[in-house]
Amino acid sequence: MELSDMLNIGLMQGFAGLSLFAVLLLMGLGLAIIFGQMGVINMAHGEFMAIGAYTVYMFSTLVEANFPELMPYYFPISIAFAFGFAFLLGWVVEWGLIRHLYKRPLDTLLATWGLSLGLQQIFRTVISPKEVSPTLPDWLMGSWSPTEGLDLPINGLFVLALATVVTVGVLIAMYRSRWGLRVRATVSNRVMANAIGINTQKTDRLTFAIGCGIAGIAGAAFTTIGSTGPTSGSLYIVDSFLVVTFGGAASLLGTVVSAFAIAQTQSITEFFMTGSMAKVLTLSFIVIVLMLRPQGLFASKVRR
Repeated sequence: MELSDMLNIGLMQGFAGLSLFAVLLLMGLGLAIIFGQMGVINMAHGEFMAIGAYTVYMFSTLVEANFPELMPYYFPISIAFAFGFAFLLGWVVEWGLIRHLYKRPLDTLLATWGLSLGLQQIFRTVISPKEVSPTLPDWLMGSWSPTEGLDLPINGLFVLALATVVTVGVLIAMYRSRWGLRVRATVSNRVMANAIGINTQKTDRLTFAIGCGIAGIAGAAFTTIGSTGPTSGSLYIVDSFLVVTFGGAASLLGTVVSAFAIAQTQSITEFFMTGSMAKVLTLSFIVIVLMLRPQGLFASKVRR
C-alpha cells in the first residue's frame, strides 16, 4: 500500500470520527446546558434525541406518500420541527416533573430513568419496535472527492456543518442574549438573581427545554448516518455524559473539545482494533485524565 493510499484511508477514518463528533457534540451541548448549567441529571436525554430522529422519519414518510415533489426540501424543515417537538416536551417535563426534584439528584436520576423507559415503550407501541430510517433527499447522498482516492460522504459534511451552526448559535445565545445572561446569573448565584428580579423558575424551564430541543436536532442529524430504534437514544447517553464531564460540566468550550477528542480517539482506534477494545481504550484515557484533573479539561470558575 502506497503512502498516499494510507494517508487517504487515515483522512477518511478521521472524517468518520468527525461525523461521530458532530452527533456527540450536539448531544453534549444539550446535556451541558441541562446538567452543566442546571445540575439536573437527565437520563432521558437520549429519548429526546430519538424524538428528533423519529420526527424526521415521520416527515419523510408523510412527504414521500403525499407530496413526493417536496422530497428535496423536507429535511431542513423536519430539523426545525425536531427541535420544536423536543423543546415542547422538555418544557412539559420540566414543569410536570423536574421542577419538583431540584437539589434531589438521586430522585431526578431515577425519575428521568423511568421517563426514559416510558418513552421507549411509547416509541415501540406508536411507531415501531424495529429500527426505521427516513428516505433522505438526493442532495444528501453520494460523496465529494477533493482528490483522487479520497471520498468524503456528503451527509457527513452536512452533519458537521449543522453541528457547527448549532454550536455557534448556542455560544452566541449564552454570552450575547438576555436568556444567556439570566442563565449565567442563576448559575452564579440563584438567590441574588431572584433578588434582582430574574424569574429563575422560568429560566430553568426554558433552559431545560432548549437543552432537550438541541438533543432533538442531534436526533435529526443522526438519521443521516444510522437507523433509529426505540433504544437508539439510550446508546448515546453514556457517551454524552462522558463528553460533558470530561470537558468540564459547566463549560461549553470543554464540551466541544471533549467531543472532538472522544470521537477521534474512538474512530481512529477502531481502525486498528475491534470496536469494543477501542471503546475500552477511549474510556481508559478519559478515566486517567479525570483522575489527574477531576474538574474536567475546562473548569468553570463560578462563585457559589
